Amino acid sequence: MEVLIPIVLALVLIWLLVVRPQRRAAADHVKMVGSLSVDDEIVTAGGLYGRIVRMDGDVLTVEIAPETTVRIARGAIRGVTESEHEVQAENTQDATDDR
Repeated sequence: MEVLIPIVLALVLIWLLVVRPQRRAAADHVKMVGSLSVDDEIVTAGGLYGRIVRMDGDVLTVEIAPETTVRIARGAIRGVTESEHEVQAENTQDATDDR
């Protein structure tokens, strides 16, 4: 019985430090991927930045440069980024706030 207590504690610790955060991150990714829409600025797992121009189920058409589009699997999206317009608006607001 004395041998089982440290083993059980180690398993609980591993679950709390490793498994639980991974599950949470996976759930957050699924939620983010499910909320994608046309005109979202995204970054892929490969580091490619672009804007979603079309969605066909699990395949997204992403514009990575003017008149240059690529097809990307929905699951390959790493995150949604701020568009250039949003960044410019924030910078303008920050400059106004500093006055």
